[in-house]
Amino acid sequence: MHWGARTEDCFLTALGIARRAIPGEVDQGAALYRSLLSGAPGCAVVVTGRGALPGLVARDGARRITVRLLPEQDAVALLRAAGLAFRLDEQARFAELAHVCARLPPALRVAAERVAARPWTPLGELITELRSESGLLDPPARGDDPDGADEADDADAIRAVFTWSYRALPAKAAALFRALSLHPGPEFGAGAAAALAGAGDRAARRSLDALASAHLIEPGPGGRFQFHELLRSYAMDRSRREDRQDDRNRAVRRMLTWYIYTADAAQTWINPQERNVPLPRAEEGVEPLEFDSYDGAVRWYERERANLVAATRGAADNELPEHAWKLSVVLRNIYMRFNPFEDWVATSRIGLEAARSAGDRRGEAELLESLGMAYTQSHELERGAESHSAALLIRRESGDREGEALSLNALGLVHLRSRRLREALEMFERGMDVYRALHDARWEAVLAANVGEARVELGDLDGAEPTIRHALALFSERAERGGEGNALRLLSMVRRGRADVPGALDAAGRAVGIARRYGNPTWEGYWLLELARAQRAAGEQDSALQACRRAIELQGTIGDRVREALAWDGAGEAARDLSLLEESETCHRRAVGILREYGGNRWPLALALDNLAVTLTARNRRDEARSSWSDALHELSGFHDPAATRLRTRIQDATR
Repeated sequence: MHWGARTEDCFLTALGIARRAIPGEVDQGAALYRSLLSGAPGCAVVVTGRGALPGLVARDGARRITVRLLPEQDAVALLRAAGLAFRLDEQARFAELAHVCARLPPALRVAAERVAARPWTPLGELITELRSESGLLDPPARGDDPDGADEADDADAIRAVFTWSYRALPAKAAALFRALSLHPGPEFGAGAAAALAGAGDRAARRSLDALASAHLIEPGPGGRFQFHELLRSYAMDRSRREDRQDDRNRAVRRMLTWYIYTADAAQTWINPQERNVPLPRAEEGVEPLEFDSYDGAVRWYERERANLVAATRGAADNELPEHAWKLSVVLRNIYMRFNPFEDWVATSRIGLEAARSAGDRRGEAELLESLGMAYTQSHELERGAESHSAALLIRRESGDREGEALSLNALGLVHLRSRRLREALEMFERGMDVYRALHDARWEAVLAANVGEARVELGDLDGAEPTIRHALALFSERAERGGEGNALRLLSMVRRGRADVPGALDAAGRAVGIARRYGNPTWEGYWLLELARAQRAAGEQDSALQACRRAIELQGTIGDRVREALAWDGAGEAARDLSLLEESETCHRRAVGILREYGGNRWPLALALDNLAVTLTARNRRDEARSSWSDALHELSGFHDPAATRLRTRIQDATR
């Protein structure tokens, strides 16, 4: 079995970077990691490993510090603390037991549990029994390296302790112990364990309790468990020795099937309207979870996030392409609600390669669309356009009219974010015509909302309002609250454009209320920006500033840096209204810095540069303001829609 994980992602999350803010590309992630570690002179990096790491010493000048075994006194203290203090008359033999365990904490804990479980057996007899286990092990090759010989002796001792405890397990618990080594993630729950064992949930829990009691797995919060690294390696070795490869393969297939079916059950609550794919055939002995609420489905997804990525990668590595690409599609429908860009891009790439290896053109189109959505949402617009165009081509070739409309909508969104507004409108209208012909009310509503947004941005408020109201009615009828909230956001934009400030406040406030009611930070973080604009129009500057600050906080947690920049820009405008000019300048400079870092966002960058210039002018720094306006005019080149034309004219007038 082959499983992999991006170790560098673990480093970045440990340094405080939100998982959603971690770049999908390894090189970009490495650059971010180096930036975070570029501290003052004298800062050091500690690298740990069970090997000597000679390359770091020879190539990079690292200083090697050998961490010795626990001193005998500390090892004996650990045994006492682990439950052996009651053997008052046998304390003298604790040092001997510690020596047999190589004075290594994992082995000491397992041995202590085994001894504690047999309180009437003399410790000397138990130590003799433990020593006999060493003779049953295949001795590893030691070579001529004395350090290697010491490590091999330690390995013998560890394996002897583990084997001693392992042989005392009931047969079903021992089988589960071996099967758990096939799980790809850092931790697991009873459901995945039951699928690996091909047993019911209750039987799996009994075996898990037996393993935890023997300290062969570690229990965690929420009924979760995890392996110590050494115990996982030992379990994998036992599995390779004792289980047939066919049985191991079936266990992996059952586990992956459990993840697909359970993720699909979660998706039906989290994002039920999205197009699904037929799942792989069900497996005997697999009991996927069911959910009775949106919150329950989200909690499961959040607990299993790392495992779902690892399972997708594992399906591909273990030559199960159907499982790999279909799990990726199921996850896409969840990721759309939360924008975890790193996970989304990683699983989509894995699924795309799996679909191609299987020659499944429908799967290829689905994963190209998924990649395009992830790239577009993370503001990598050129990549998004490339992926969606490739998906559109496949769908046209195969006669998939519904899929073709999906791709048209997706390309329209790329054009909208690139401010190619007329191209966006054309794509949305073509897609909406297809869905009307297919009598698909849900997707007709989505396209109607997008048509309305394009018309708002073009200044066509009369044309925008009917389509937005139509979308709002369709979403409300279907109780699709995400679409309803977005339509309310757009309705607020129309009302602001017509100076209907109370109406704008009402619509934007209702949108934010939906986001908060459903606990969706992605919705709330974006829709708060429209509420802040309506509040500024109403003269509620303090409320607008607070709304933008909340949006900054949410976007920082989500990891959407471009929308975070929009929130900083909005905060700068509200601060300027309150004559907090220093804060206003700081906010606008933050927005400009982020938008320059993330290229391809010329329109919001032009707006932020203009806002910065306005604030600098208010601070009597005309030369700096002119420079900022000059940069804004450069970013505006190529935009000819009414709003861009008005902004260009105003800047030119201001700089004369």
